[in-house]
Amino acid sequence: MASDDQAPWGRVDDDGTVYVREADGERAVGQYPDATPAEALAYYERKFTELAGQVTLLEQRVKRGASANDVSKAVTHLREALAEPSAVGDIATLRTRVAALDTTVVELTQQQSAEAQQAQAEAVAYRTTLVVEAEVLASQDPARVQWKTVTTQIDDVFARWQKHQQEGPRIPKGEGNELWKRFRAARSTIDTNRKAFYAELDAVHRDARTRKQALVEQAEALAPKGADGIPAYRGLLDDWKRAGRAGKKYDDALWAKFKAAGDVLYGAKSAIVAQDEAEYDDNLVAKLALLDEADGILAITDRTAARDALISVQQRFDEIGRVPRDQVRPVEDRLRKVENHVRKLDEDFWQKNNPEKKARSEGLAGQLQSAIAKLEAELEAAEASGDKRAVKDAQEALAARRIWLDALGS
Repeated sequence: MASDDQAPWGRVDDDGTVYVREADGERAVGQYPDATPAEALAYYERKFTELAGQVTLLEQRVKRGASANDVSKAVTHLREALAEPSAVGDIATLRTRVAALDTTVVELTQQQSAEAQQAQAEAVAYRTTLVVEAEVLASQDPARVQWKTVTTQIDDVFARWQKHQQEGPRIPKGEGNELWKRFRAARSTIDTNRKAFYAELDAVHRDARTRKQALVEQAEALAPKGADGIPAYRGLLDDWKRAGRAGKKYDDALWAKFKAAGDVLYGAKSAIVAQDEAEYDDNLVAKLALLDEADGILAITDRTAARDALISVQQRFDEIGRVPRDQVRPVEDRLRKVENHVRKLDEDFWQKNNPEKKARSEGLAGQLQSAIAKLEAELEAAEASGDKRAVKDAQEALAARRIWLDALGS
């Protein structure tokens, strides 16, 4: 028979039966034939180690916050496994540890229940913000909305809804259905308004396309008129601007045709302008030569001779014709200088020979001469009497009247 102290927690009988020692006595756990007692004990001790490992693993799972429901199932399984396990070891301690876990399950269940309720409340609050965001988008004036932006925004809100629905905590069915009903209604409103907007926009675009196509045809019909068709083309261009948008694709194509029709007219004008510019260059040479001749009038002081010479220049100046646009101002300024000179000669002549002015001047001159003679007499009397103040007054008055008389004679 084997010794009773083969191991602290068990022994092996002579027939190979393995026993485990527990508080209420020994219990046979099995046989391990054709092996030494040490090998038989080692086998059942490994069985105990496996059970201890399962208990330790469960304890670690509890510390990491495993699901209370999963922990409860594991505790039940271990409790059954430890009822009469075929193992050799401190089974009582394992049972105590499992019992402690059983108590922990209650606390864990309460904690996780509270956390779940909080998570549900947060999930409901988050879904509600998404609903409100969608409803705000849906409440905008359809006529003032930037639909590309709104479409992107509502798609983003819906993507966040789906992501939260897949990854977030489940929320109560009643609240979830109500929130989804509101969200779906907001999306439906946006979709309806967007479709109505684009349907109306399509109608507007179709009308604009029709009008612009007609304008293209009218512009193309002006081609035989050449440059003379430009005023009518400009009128059509004003109509084009008022026609509205026909959609980018159509607008670009129609505008290309409309512009090409205008290019034909402006091309004809450019040819005329080029021909005119060549002629204008010759005119410029002739006018510059004439202006060189006209510059000689600036030295003439006889108004009649100067006017006759100017008239001759002016007649020939007009007969020569137009000059390049950028030379019009310089050429006319040179002629204007000569004209101003002749005008000044006339003004000076009439300033001196105006009968009315001459009569007034002669009358005033006589008055001044009389006043001067009188003042001269007064000055002599003052000097003779030695009245210095009277002398000064007479001198000042006499000087002023002599200046006036000189001015009339100039």
